[in-house]
Amino acid sequence: MAGTVSSGPLPVARSGPQLELAVENADGVRLAMSVGAARVELCAALAETEGITPSIGTIEQACSQGLPVHVLVRPRPGNFVYEPGELDVIERDVAAALRAGAAGVVVGVLGSDSGPDVPAMRRIVAAARAVRPDAEVTFHRAFDAALGAGVDPAEALFRLQQAGVDRVLTSGGGTDCAAGMEMLARIVQQGRRSAPSVQIMAGGGVTLALVPSLLDAGVHAVHTSARPRHGNAGDSGVRAGAADPALAARMAAAVSAKKSMNEGLFLDGH
Repeated sequence: MAGTVSSGPLPVARSGPQLELAVENADGVRLAMSVGAARVELCAALAETEGITPSIGTIEQACSQGLPVHVLVRPRPGNFVYEPGELDVIERDVAAALRAGAAGVVVGVLGSDSGPDVPAMRRIVAAARAVRPDAEVTFHRAFDAALGAGVDPAEALFRLQQAGVDRVLTSGGGTDCAAGMEMLARIVQQGRRSAPSVQIMAGGGVTLALVPSLLDAGVHAVHTSARPRHGNAGDSGVRAGAADPALAARMAAAVSAKKSMNEGLFLDGH
């Protein structure tokens, strides 16, 4: 795919934390708008596969709602090491999603050493910004697979900055954010040193109770599907098939409260 990688993402803004909702259709986008989310990640088959690339029709409909839509581009479930033909599909889907109106894309490719594949990601970033120069690129939880394989977080973040990625979605390498909380805080600190332009977005099993701790850890955004779990106490339970509007609103309020507090401290000069 033709195109040249831009000079890279801008330094992280000081506007405070944001909420991103994972959705599957235009109804989900409208819900995100109603609670004041900053953007959505649009995917297909979220419950069945943890997300794959949605159809172009779904993307176009979602993008017509007026909220920034970041499209998951993942051609299949499974690992994040792709054959050349699969990478070509990813590049084509990235370009198609942006032509359909997306503000950004969500991708993740790992190399033979289990770390982020910089050459492949550079190609994908170039394909995105050849269509839309201001397109945002998020590296999804393939990052957690890299951490699980023993890749150093600072090295992984540095690679993403080299590739021109704007943000990374991570649970801190744990099965969910509760398990990865300590590592998430470390990743935020390491990112400030090794990849200051890469935003850290916490995602994976985010509950309302976890939101304050995640924000205190310094993450730039919280990612959630706002689907409550059903199950017995002490059981991880099963995610509901659809977002709970009341839960989404409470999560948005928790993020907004932290953002307002940060802006107050900034205005006070602290």
